[in-house]
Amino acid sequence: MGEVDPAFVQAIDQRPKLKPTILVDDEIPIIDLSVLSSSHGDTKQLVSEIGHACQKWGFFQVVNHGVPLELFERMEEVGKRFFELPLEEKKKVKRDMVNALGYHDGEHTKNVRDWKEVFDFLVEDMTMLPASHEPDDKELRILTNQWPQYPSEFREVCQEYAREVEKLAYKLLGLIALSLGQPENKFNDFFKEHQTSLIRFNHYPPCPFPHLALGVGRHKDAGALTVLAQDDVGGLEVRRKSDAEWIPVRPTPNAYIINVGDMVQVWSNDKYESVEHRVVVNTEKERFSIPFFFFPAHHVMVKPLEELLNDDNPAKYREYNWGKFFAMRNRSDFKKLDVENIQIHHFRLPQ
Repeated sequence: MGEVDPAFVQAIDQRPKLKPTILVDDEIPIIDLSVLSSSHGDTKQLVSEIGHACQKWGFFQVVNHGVPLELFERMEEVGKRFFELPLEEKKKVKRDMVNALGYHDGEHTKNVRDWKEVFDFLVEDMTMLPASHEPDDKELRILTNQWPQYPSEFREVCQEYAREVEKLAYKLLGLIALSLGQPENKFNDFFKEHQTSLIRFNHYPPCPFPHLALGVGRHKDAGALTVLAQDDVGGLEVRRKSDAEWIPVRPTPNAYIINVGDMVQVWSNDKYESVEHRVVVNTEKERFSIPFFFFPAHHVMVKPLEELLNDDNPAKYREYNWGKFFAMRNRSDFKKLDVENIQIHHFRLPQ
């Protein structure tokens, strides 16, 4: 990745400011979840904090979340060791049109190549997804994980980590449901069988032209929640809703960064908004991050919650099938489609 390949060069209006001119006096909130592990804890304040963060930012960080630090450290270690392997070895588990999981070093966001390499695996070792996005095509395809031979403990560590972060994702989903005035388990059934959730290792190498490229271009997440672990290098930026400025998310030791996805935006009928974010790179340090994308089963239909709708707050989205939506997004990276055409605004109803 040492030469300036035009595929990586961002449009002028999307290029990062390496030295931000704004003073960050308003950052995404850090929320303490320790009350959840207390037998006498009152969650009302916590639910209020979660709801406020979802409404103002679409992002927050959580501490005292219950995921063992030692497990994350093992996860980070096997990820680093995998990315240090020769390219020929990594390509043995390279993803393609048939198998959408595994190693990839040519991902595009909005048709500009990202400065990173990734490894993706399903939280469930096998799941199902529509074979195509065509509405009349009922065929399903089976997705299975590709596991590398090295490091030898890679699969075991990944699966243990997935189970722990999934528990956290369910807790957070319950708190968000409560913040919307719904039962804590309101959304749980959507994820119980054949969920399509996946975990990604991101590796961002040092970049010789960080003023031109991005680790990941601006985008929103399509699922319900993203639970992100990152190292201490930093690079994630969130587009602040109040003024559209790009705000860096400072690494907080042993914290997870949470953002609501498009699905929560639809369920909440725009009370909570999925917010744009991106990753900037630097010339000196590599960066690692591990996002957990909480995705439901392929058959789930997504629409605004009936309980939130009334004459003053009519539905702002028509119903759509998650599996078909995901299948279209899933294939777009290989066809280099303009993903703007397959985001949730496609389902927005005229008001």
